[in-house]
Amino acid sequence: MRQCEYKAKHEGRIFAKIGTFYPSSKTCSACGHKLKDLSLATRSWTCPYCGAHHDRDLNASLNIKQEGIRMLKAAGMTVLRS
Repeated sequence: MRQCEYKAKHEGRIFAKIGTFYPSSKTCSACGHKLKDLSLATRSWTCPYCGAHHDRDLNASLNIKQEGIRMLKAAGMTVLRS
């Protein structure tokens, strides 16, 4: 994590930290529904609310990106697509 922070600062970028307990794996990146339980052994799942099928890691990465964008906008920053 420190290396990412260092590189971001070195390149004039902003580094946003998402909380350790943010439920990135068990929140549906399509509709926002949060599963009550999702075991570490479960590698993919289907949202019972909207039916979207998720790879656990890809879904988590999308949620982390969305949360980072939300945090930056809440801080009054303009977020550009990259």
